[in-house]
Amino acid sequence: MKRHFDDDSEEPKTFVKIKPGARERARARNHTDTKPTRKTSYESSSAVQRWLREQAYEEQPTARPAFHPTLLASRRDAPWILSSLMPFYDQHLITDVLHEAHSGKEATVYCCTAHPSTGVQYLAAKIYRPRMFRSLRNDAIYRFSRVQRDEQGQAEHGNSRRGSAATRKTEKGRAAQVASWIEYEYQTQRLLFAHGADVPCPVAQIGNAVLMEYIGAAGEPAPRLNDVMLEQEEVQPLFECILHNIELALVHGRIHGDLSAYNVLYWQGSVKVIDFAQAVDPYHNSDVFSLLARDVERICQYFAGYGASYDARALARQIWSGHMGPLPEEI
Repeated sequence: MKRHFDDDSEEPKTFVKIKPGARERARARNHTDTKPTRKTSYESSSAVQRWLREQAYEEQPTARPAFHPTLLASRRDAPWILSSLMPFYDQHLITDVLHEAHSGKEATVYCCTAHPSTGVQYLAAKIYRPRMFRSLRNDAIYRFSRVQRDEQGQAEHGNSRRGSAATRKTEKGRAAQVASWIEYEYQTQRLLFAHGADVPCPVAQIGNAVLMEYIGAAGEPAPRLNDVMLEQEEVQPLFECILHNIELALVHGRIHGDLSAYNVLYWQGSVKVIDFAQAVDPYHNSDVFSLLARDVERICQYFAGYGASYDARALARQIWSGHMGPLPEEI
Protein backbone atom coordinates (compact mmCIF):
# COMPACT_ATOMS: atom_id res chain seq x y z
CA MET A 1 0.00 0.00 0.00
CA LYS A 2 2.92 2.34 0.62
CA ARG A 3 3.41 2.79 -3.08
CA HIS A 4 0.23 4.87 -3.16
CA PHE A 5 1.42 7.21 -0.45
CA ASP A 6 4.99 8.33 -0.98
CA ASP A 7 5.10 10.93 1.77
CA ASP A 8 3.53 10.44 5.17
CA SER A 9 5.32 13.36 6.78
CA GLU A 10 3.37 16.19 8.35
CA GLU A 11 1.59 18.27 5.72
CA PRO A 12 1.97 22.06 5.65
CA LYS A 13 -0.95 24.13 6.80
CA THR A 14 -3.35 24.63 3.93
CA PHE A 15 -5.78 27.52 3.56
CA VAL A 16 -8.78 27.03 1.32
CA LYS A 17 -11.27 29.74 0.46
CA ILE A 18 -14.60 28.35 1.64
CA LYS A 19 -17.98 29.77 0.69
CA PRO A 20 -19.86 31.49 3.55
CA GLY A 21 -21.81 29.01 5.65
CA ALA A 22 -20.03 25.88 4.43
CA ARG A 23 -17.65 25.63 7.38
CA GLU A 24 -20.43 26.31 9.87
CA ARG A 25 -22.55 23.49 8.39
CA ALA A 26 -19.59 21.12 8.68
CA ARG A 27 -18.99 22.09 12.31
CA ALA A 28 -22.66 21.59 13.10
CA ARG A 29 -22.52 18.07 11.66
CA ASN A 30 -19.48 17.24 13.78
CA HIS A 31 -21.25 18.30 16.99
CA THR A 32 -24.42 16.26 16.54
CA ASP A 33 -23.03 13.72 19.00
CA THR A 34 -23.73 16.12 21.89
CA LYS A 35 -27.52 15.72 21.64
CA PRO A 36 -28.83 14.38 24.97
CA THR A 37 -31.84 12.51 23.59
CA ARG A 38 -31.28 8.95 22.43
CA LYS A 39 -34.05 7.79 20.09
CA THR A 40 -34.68 4.36 18.70
CA SER A 41 -33.09 4.26 15.27
CA TYR A 42 -33.66 2.17 12.19
CA GLU A 43 -30.18 0.70 12.67
CA SER A 44 -31.55 -1.48 15.48
CA SER A 45 -34.15 -3.25 13.32
CA SER A 46 -33.80 -7.01 13.07
CA ALA A 47 -33.70 -6.93 9.24
CA VAL A 48 -30.78 -4.51 9.15
CA GLN A 49 -28.81 -6.30 11.85
CA ARG A 50 -29.35 -9.66 10.16
CA TRP A 51 -28.12 -8.22 6.86
CA LEU A 52 -25.02 -6.81 8.52
CA ARG A 53 -24.20 -10.19 10.08
CA GLU A 54 -24.61 -11.90 6.73
CA GLN A 55 -22.29 -9.44 4.98
CA ALA A 56 -19.59 -9.51 7.65
CA TYR A 57 -16.54 -11.71 7.44
CA GLU A 58 -16.08 -14.62 9.87
CA GLU A 59 -14.40 -13.19 12.95
CA GLN A 60 -11.36 -14.94 14.34
CA PRO A 61 -10.48 -15.12 18.07
CA THR A 62 -8.17 -12.26 19.00
CA ALA A 63 -6.42 -10.96 22.07
CA ARG A 64 -6.54 -7.36 20.88
CA PRO A 65 -8.16 -4.69 23.08
CA ALA A 66 -11.83 -3.98 22.42
CA PHE A 67 -12.58 -1.33 19.82
CA HIS A 68 -14.16 1.67 21.59
CA PRO A 69 -13.74 4.88 19.54
CA THR A 70 -14.34 7.95 21.69
CA LEU A 71 -16.28 9.63 18.87
CA LEU A 72 -19.14 7.16 19.32
CA ALA A 73 -19.62 7.66 23.06
CA SER A 74 -22.99 9.45 22.86
CA ARG A 75 -24.22 8.79 19.32
CA ARG A 76 -27.50 6.93 19.03
CA ASP A 77 -26.22 5.19 15.89
CA ALA A 78 -23.04 4.07 17.68
CA PRO A 79 -23.86 0.32 17.50
CA TRP A 80 -24.33 0.54 13.74
CA ILE A 81 -21.11 2.48 13.17
CA LEU A 82 -19.14 0.26 15.53
CA SER A 83 -20.32 -2.98 13.93
CA SER A 84 -19.60 -1.51 10.49
CA LEU A 85 -16.01 -0.57 11.33
CA MET A 86 -15.05 -3.47 13.60
CA PRO A 87 -13.79 -5.66 10.71
CA PHE A 88 -11.33 -2.94 9.65
CA TYR A 89 -10.06 -2.75 13.24
CA ASP A 90 -9.72 -6.53 13.46
CA GLN A 91 -7.81 -6.63 10.19
CA HIS A 92 -5.26 -4.06 11.43
CA LEU A 93 -6.38 -1.30 9.06
CA ILE A 94 -7.66 1.33 11.53
CA THR A 95 -7.14 2.01 15.23
CA ASP A 96 -9.59 4.82 16.04
CA VAL A 97 -12.37 7.03 14.65
CA LEU A 98 -11.54 10.74 14.92
CA HIS A 99 -14.38 12.73 13.41
CA GLU A 100 -17.09 12.88 10.78
CA ALA A 101 -15.72 14.13 7.46
CA HIS A 102 -18.73 14.23 5.15
CA SER A 103 -22.36 13.23 5.28
CA GLY A 104 -24.66 12.56 2.32
CA LYS A 105 -28.07 11.08 1.52
CA GLU A 106 -26.95 7.44 1.59
CA ALA A 107 -23.69 7.37 3.59
CA THR A 108 -21.44 9.12 6.10
CA VAL A 109 -17.65 9.31 5.84
CA TYR A 110 -15.47 9.23 8.95
CA CYS A 111 -11.80 10.12 9.38
CA CYS A 112 -10.03 7.20 11.03
CA THR A 113 -6.55 6.78 12.45
CA ALA A 114 -4.84 4.26 10.21
CA HIS A 115 -2.99 1.26 11.59
CA PRO A 116 0.81 1.71 11.31
CA SER A 117 0.97 -1.29 8.96
CA THR A 118 -0.88 0.68 6.29
CA GLY A 119 1.94 3.21 5.95
CA VAL A 120 -0.43 6.20 6.15
CA GLN A 121 -1.68 8.37 9.00
CA TYR A 122 -5.39 8.53 8.21
CA LEU A 123 -7.99 6.60 6.24
CA ALA A 124 -11.59 7.46 5.35
CA ALA A 125 -14.34 4.99 6.20
CA LYS A 126 -17.56 5.37 4.23
CA ILE A 127 -20.50 3.78 6.02
CA TYR A 128 -23.76 3.31 4.16
CA ARG A 129 -26.88 4.08 6.14
CA PRO A 130 -29.49 1.37 6.67
CA ARG A 131 -32.14 3.74 5.32
CA MET A 132 -31.11 2.30 1.95
CA PHE A 133 -33.20 -0.72 2.99
CA ARG A 134 -36.31 1.41 3.05
CA SER A 135 -35.93 3.14 -0.29
CA LEU A 136 -33.48 3.54 -3.11
CA ARG A 137 -34.04 6.15 -5.79
CA ASN A 138 -35.82 5.23 -9.01
CA ASP A 139 -32.94 3.13 -10.20
CA ALA A 140 -34.21 1.23 -13.24
CA ILE A 141 -31.70 2.71 -15.67
CA TYR A 142 -28.89 1.95 -13.21
CA ARG A 143 -30.02 -1.64 -12.55
CA PHE A 144 -30.27 -2.30 -16.27
CA SER A 145 -26.70 -1.05 -16.78
CA ARG A 146 -24.73 -3.16 -14.32
CA VAL A 147 -24.21 -6.68 -13.06
CA GLN A 148 -26.06 -7.55 -9.85
CA ARG A 149 -26.23 -10.64 -7.64
CA ASP A 150 -29.11 -12.91 -6.73
CA GLU A 151 -29.88 -14.53 -3.35
CA GLN A 152 -27.14 -17.13 -3.89
CA GLY A 153 -24.54 -14.49 -4.81
CA GLN A 154 -24.57 -15.41 -8.49
CA ALA A 155 -23.88 -12.59 -10.93
CA GLU A 156 -26.67 -11.62 -13.25
CA HIS A 157 -27.46 -8.65 -15.45
CA GLY A 158 -29.77 -5.98 -14.09
CA ASN A 159 -32.41 -6.59 -16.80
CA SER A 160 -32.54 -10.34 -16.19
CA ARG A 161 -36.04 -11.77 -16.61
CA ARG A 162 -35.56 -14.45 -13.97
CA GLY A 163 -37.08 -12.18 -11.33
CA SER A 164 -34.18 -12.42 -8.90
CA ALA A 165 -34.22 -11.18 -5.33
CA ALA A 166 -32.09 -8.22 -6.36
CA THR A 167 -34.97 -6.75 -8.35
CA ARG A 168 -37.92 -7.72 -6.13
CA LYS A 169 -39.24 -5.48 -3.37
CA THR A 170 -39.00 -8.11 -0.63
CA GLU A 171 -36.86 -7.82 2.48
CA LYS A 172 -34.42 -10.40 1.16
CA GLY A 173 -34.47 -8.84 -2.27
CA ARG A 174 -33.76 -5.40 -0.90
CA ALA A 175 -30.83 -6.76 1.13
CA ALA A 176 -29.36 -8.36 -2.00
CA GLN A 177 -29.81 -5.12 -3.92
CA VAL A 178 -28.08 -3.02 -1.24
CA ALA A 179 -25.14 -5.44 -1.06
CA SER A 180 -24.85 -5.37 -4.86
CA TRP A 181 -24.77 -1.58 -5.00
CA ILE A 182 -22.10 -1.24 -2.30
CA GLU A 183 -19.88 -3.86 -3.90
CA TYR A 184 -20.32 -2.27 -7.32
CA GLU A 185 -19.31 1.18 -6.07
CA TYR A 186 -16.17 -0.22 -4.45
CA GLN A 187 -15.20 -2.20 -7.56
CA THR A 188 -15.79 0.87 -9.73
CA GLN A 189 -13.47 2.95 -7.56
CA ARG A 190 -10.82 0.21 -7.72
CA LEU A 191 -11.12 0.03 -11.50
CA LEU A 192 -10.77 3.78 -11.99
CA PHE A 193 -7.91 4.16 -9.52
CA ALA A 194 -6.01 1.35 -11.24
CA HIS A 195 -6.28 3.22 -14.53
CA GLY A 196 -5.02 6.53 -13.15
CA ALA A 197 -8.25 8.38 -12.44
CA ASP A 198 -8.31 11.12 -9.81
CA VAL A 199 -10.21 9.15 -7.16
CA PRO A 200 -9.30 8.27 -3.56
CA CYS A 201 -7.27 5.07 -3.35
CA PRO A 202 -9.64 2.24 -2.30
CA VAL A 203 -8.32 0.01 0.48
CA ALA A 204 -11.02 -2.47 1.52
CA GLN A 205 -14.76 -3.18 1.55
CA ILE A 206 -16.64 -5.33 4.05
CA GLY A 207 -20.41 -5.39 4.44
CA ASN A 208 -21.78 -1.86 4.37
CA ALA A 209 -18.45 -0.01 4.77
CA VAL A 210 -15.71 1.02 2.34
CA LEU A 211 -12.23 2.06 3.49
CA MET A 212 -10.23 4.43 1.31
CA GLU A 213 -7.60 7.16 1.19
CA TYR A 214 -8.45 10.16 3.34
CA ILE A 215 -8.31 13.49 1.50
CA GLY A 216 -7.52 16.46 3.74
CA ALA A 217 -5.91 16.96 7.15
CA ALA A 218 -6.95 15.82 10.61
CA GLY A 219 -9.93 17.91 11.64
CA GLU A 220 -10.00 19.51 8.20
CA PRO A 221 -11.48 17.20 5.56
CA ALA A 222 -11.12 18.34 1.97
CA PRO A 223 -14.19 20.45 1.09
CA ARG A 224 -16.47 19.63 -1.79
CA LEU A 225 -15.84 21.65 -4.90
CA ASN A 226 -19.25 23.29 -4.51
CA ASP A 227 -18.11 24.85 -1.21
CA VAL A 228 -14.84 26.27 -2.55
CA MET A 229 -14.08 29.67 -4.09
CA LEU A 230 -11.53 28.98 -6.82
CA GLU A 231 -8.86 31.35 -8.01
CA GLN A 232 -9.41 32.36 -11.63
CA GLU A 233 -6.22 30.66 -12.77
CA GLU A 234 -7.50 27.34 -11.38
CA VAL A 235 -10.74 27.29 -13.35
CA GLN A 236 -9.63 26.00 -16.75
CA PRO A 237 -7.09 23.41 -15.48
CA LEU A 238 -9.58 21.93 -13.01
CA PHE A 239 -12.36 21.86 -15.60
CA GLU A 240 -10.10 20.00 -18.02
CA CYS A 241 -9.04 17.61 -15.26
CA ILE A 242 -12.63 16.66 -14.41
CA LEU A 243 -13.54 16.30 -18.07
CA HIS A 244 -10.50 14.05 -18.52
CA ASN A 245 -11.73 11.88 -15.65
CA ILE A 246 -15.17 11.62 -17.25
CA GLU A 247 -13.58 10.46 -20.51
CA LEU A 248 -11.14 8.11 -18.77
CA ALA A 249 -14.01 6.46 -16.91
CA LEU A 250 -15.97 5.99 -20.14
CA VAL A 251 -12.97 4.37 -21.83
CA HIS A 252 -12.85 1.81 -19.03
CA GLY A 253 -16.57 1.12 -18.99
CA ARG A 254 -18.00 3.53 -16.42
CA ILE A 255 -20.21 6.61 -16.35
CA HIS A 256 -20.46 8.32 -12.96
CA GLY A 257 -24.18 8.95 -13.39
CA ASP A 258 -24.50 11.50 -10.58
CA LEU A 259 -21.51 13.79 -11.07
CA SER A 260 -21.63 17.39 -9.89
CA ALA A 261 -19.56 19.83 -7.84
CA TYR A 262 -20.99 18.06 -4.76
CA ASN A 263 -19.20 14.82 -5.75
CA VAL A 264 -15.75 16.34 -6.26
CA LEU A 265 -13.30 17.04 -3.41
CA TYR A 266 -10.85 19.94 -3.63
CA TRP A 267 -7.52 19.85 -1.82
CA GLN A 268 -4.27 21.74 -2.37
CA GLY A 269 -5.17 22.81 -5.89
CA SER A 270 -6.27 19.39 -7.12
CA VAL A 271 -9.54 17.46 -7.25
CA LYS A 272 -10.74 13.93 -6.49
CA VAL A 273 -13.98 12.49 -7.87
CA ILE A 274 -16.04 10.55 -5.32
CA ASP A 275 -19.39 8.77 -4.79
CA PHE A 276 -19.85 6.12 -7.49
CA ALA A 277 -23.07 4.56 -6.19
CA GLN A 278 -24.90 5.50 -9.42
CA ALA A 279 -22.08 4.46 -11.79
CA VAL A 280 -23.14 2.43 -14.84
CA ASP A 281 -21.45 0.37 -17.54
CA PRO A 282 -22.16 1.85 -21.00
CA TYR A 283 -21.31 -1.48 -22.63
CA HIS A 284 -24.35 -3.07 -20.94
CA ASN A 285 -26.82 -0.38 -21.97
CA SER A 286 -26.44 2.05 -24.86
CA ASP A 287 -29.26 4.23 -23.46
CA VAL A 288 -27.02 5.76 -20.79
CA PHE A 289 -25.70 8.60 -22.94
CA SER A 290 -28.21 10.83 -21.15
CA LEU A 291 -26.36 10.17 -17.87
CA LEU A 292 -23.01 11.10 -19.41
CA ALA A 293 -24.53 14.25 -20.90
CA ARG A 294 -26.00 15.20 -17.52
CA ASP A 295 -22.63 14.71 -15.80
CA VAL A 296 -20.93 16.98 -18.32
CA GLU A 297 -23.72 19.55 -18.13
CA ARG A 298 -23.54 19.82 -14.33
CA ILE A 299 -19.79 20.33 -14.41
CA CYS A 300 -20.14 22.98 -17.12
CA GLN A 301 -22.82 24.74 -15.07
CA TYR A 302 -20.52 24.90 -12.04
CA PHE A 303 -17.61 26.42 -13.98
CA ALA A 304 -19.99 28.81 -15.75
CA GLY A 305 -20.19 30.56 -12.38
CA TYR A 306 -16.59 31.64 -12.98
CA GLY A 307 -17.35 33.10 -16.38
CA ALA A 308 -16.39 30.00 -18.38
CA SER A 309 -18.66 29.13 -21.30
CA TYR A 310 -18.88 25.58 -22.66
CA ASP A 311 -21.26 23.69 -24.95
CA ALA A 312 -22.03 20.78 -22.62
CA ARG A 313 -24.03 18.81 -25.16
CA ALA A 314 -21.33 19.08 -27.80
CA LEU A 315 -18.63 18.05 -25.31
CA ALA A 316 -20.65 15.02 -24.22
CA ARG A 317 -21.29 13.95 -27.82
CA GLN A 318 -17.60 14.36 -28.62
CA ILE A 319 -16.53 12.22 -25.66
CA TRP A 320 -19.11 9.52 -26.42
CA SER A 321 -18.59 9.28 -30.16
CA GLY A 322 -14.81 9.21 -29.74
CA HIS A 323 -14.99 5.93 -27.81
CA MET A 324 -18.47 4.42 -28.21
CA GLY A 325 -19.29 5.27 -31.81
CA PRO A 326 -22.23 7.28 -33.17
CA LEU A 327 -25.21 8.00 -30.96
CA PRO A 328 -28.30 5.88 -31.78
CA GLU A 329 -30.15 8.79 -33.43
CA GLU A 330 -27.18 9.35 -35.72
CA ILE A 331 -27.09 5.80 -37.08
